[in-house]
Amino acid sequence: MNLENIKIHHPSLKTVRGFTLIELLVVLAIIGLLAGLVGPQVIKHLGESKTKTAKLQIEELASALDMYRLDAGRYPSSEEGLGALIEQPSTAKFWNGPYLRKKKMPVDPWNNPYHYVIPGEHGKFDIFTLGADNTESGDGEDRDVNSWE
Repeated sequence: MNLENIKIHHPSLKTVRGFTLIELLVVLAIIGLLAGLVGPQVIKHLGESKTKTAKLQIEELASALDMYRLDAGRYPSSEEGLGALIEQPSTAKFWNGPYLRKKKMPVDPWNNPYHYVIPGEHGKFDIFTLGADNTESGDGEDRDVNSWE
């Protein structure tokens, strides 16, 4: 066997096709522009969804309080708080709970407890959360969410 007659085929550098640096930079610039335009909109909707979740949870707590009142004849006192929806207070004789599907007290989407005031300033009771900043008032995600609005 003569090694001189064996031809080894290597692809020529001219036949290998790839992307140029300019093409890659253009693609990266386009991706950066899209991320800059779409990113803030996604974050905005995420904050809105947390506010909507808090509103739904407050409505669920209000419904559970109404069920508690039908059974016990009164709303839980300030001392008993929202915990009376899960565990029977010693003062509630006709308790038929728990009044929440999950047997634990929900926290707001920002991991803060809901506030319960009875008698309420805006109704028979007030339930509210102070938003992401956990301080009164605010805009956007920091806005307070309550049962009377």
